[in-house]
Amino acid sequence: MLGKIRKTFEDMDKVLLLLMLFLSIFGLFNIVSASSREAVVGMDRSVYFYFYRHLIILIGGFIAFFIITNVETKNYYKFVPILFIVVVALNIFVIVKGTFTRGASNWIPLGFFKLQPSEIAKPVIIAALALAIEKSWKRLRNPKLDHRPLIILICSIGLILPAIVFGQKDLGTALIQASIFGVIYLLSPIVPREKWKIAGGVIVIVVFALLAVYAATGKVLSEKQMERFNYFNPCSKYGGTGYQVCNAYIAINLGGLQGVGIGKSTQKYSYIPEAHTDMVFAIFAEEYGYLAGLGLLILYGIILYRILMLSSRASTIRGKYMCLGVATYIFAHIFINLGGMFGIIPLTGVPLPFLSYGGSFTLSLLASLGIVQRVHIETKRYKIKF
Repeated sequence: MLGKIRKTFEDMDKVLLLLMLFLSIFGLFNIVSASSREAVVGMDRSVYFYFYRHLIILIGGFIAFFIITNVETKNYYKFVPILFIVVVALNIFVIVKGTFTRGASNWIPLGFFKLQPSEIAKPVIIAALALAIEKSWKRLRNPKLDHRPLIILICSIGLILPAIVFGQKDLGTALIQASIFGVIYLLSPIVPREKWKIAGGVIVIVVFALLAVYAATGKVLSEKQMERFNYFNPCSKYGGTGYQVCNAYIAINLGGLQGVGIGKSTQKYSYIPEAHTDMVFAIFAEEYGYLAGLGLLILYGIILYRILMLSSRASTIRGKYMCLGVATYIFAHIFINLGGMFGIIPLTGVPLPFLSYGGSFTLSLLASLGIVQRVHIETKRYKIKF
């Protein structure tokens, strides 16, 4: 057993592993500072309240990571279809019975831990799409066959969950799931002419579906979601929709080049709500400064580069697309989180990888990185050409 564990670690991508460990541990300690006001004043608990909760989540995530790195991806055919059905059912369930948080119905309370099925869905979507493309690879490349049923199946796998999550009023998560599908679909082996025909058909269906929702309810997005589109010049709307983003600007500006010091943020005290979750970068930048913020972006860039490199070297079709999907997943979270905070796009409230407090997201992120490492392990051990 110890020999197998040692062999698994030897075959992992060491750069990616070290960055994952470093950022996870750094993020854990950063949460102590970012969540201190919320823990003491908001929850009437110890300043380490969120630290201990996130530590438990990280332990669970690392256990999941290690298990996944020891499961061969060829075995995914046995259980990923079942997982996909379960995740679809859970996401439908939360629309009916889920707990509302910040206008979205996407949580299932489980004691101190709240399960968010839409987050768990992301690695499942990635794995399911990769398996579907691998299974269809030869037929999609055969010009004599009718490819439409296969393409429609792939589109269904990639779009059913974003559609359900959109119904949960969680626009940010739905966009990330749709982005994962979009990138994998565009880089799939589907003939370009067929690819764009089906894409056009999907767009028409989506437009008609949105028109039907508008005709039935008088709106497509909730009032809270519509408010977020009013994101230009947020400090001119400080008393309303611009409050959160404007205070993030203030926090980042106060940080300067070197930051005000660890634990010395002032914006986390009532100015930025729930600073340890979606707005954690603002507190990080205030305490550590611009240079540390740039360093964090560089580390994110290295992670994405390593995953894409592993995708290009993967020895199986499924491995190639799993790595591609995970890279898209992580990039989408970074772009949507920071883009909303900097006022480039509407603020939709998605976690920032490794730094944000969050149970379901952290578990999904570490599980996804476990998939990437497993692909790398198989690439080193088995040289299969396709």
